Amino acid sequence: MSDVVLNPDELEVAPGFEHEFLQGQVFQAASVEELSDALEKAFDYRGDVTIQLKDGTSVEGYIFDRRRGAGLADSVVRMFPKNEGSKRSIAWSDIAGLAFTGRDTAAGKTWEAWLKKYWEKKQAGEQNIELKPESLD
Repeated sequence: MSDVVLNPDELEVAPGFEHEFLQGQVFQAASVEELSDALEKAFDYRGDVTIQLKDGTSVEGYIFDRRRGAGLADSVVRMFPKNEGSKRSIAWSDIAGLAFTGRDTAAGKTWEAWLKKYWEKKQAGEQNIELKPESLD
């Protein structure tokens, strides 16, 4: 058995990062690089996006996976369409653009924001403080 003592503060080495505010932004697939960048942002987004297809239709939902293949036709984005019961795969070659239409459910939900609300209530003399999450609807 090892005599190594671990300090939990030293184990936390991954720095946090600020999420880009994307809600309401629209991206057109002008190049493969722009489409790839927009789909990466959509994958990291914590809300629904609307994908505009080249055939003129659109699909709104939550992107949970993206797979880059050898070309656009082999690359797909997978999503849970809003108001549908099954997953859907969309080839990158079918995408004309996308918009970040849904509310980012985690925006402003940092530990610091929670702590600030807690201390404001505590300083106001409130007892049995319970901060409840907002409804996602």
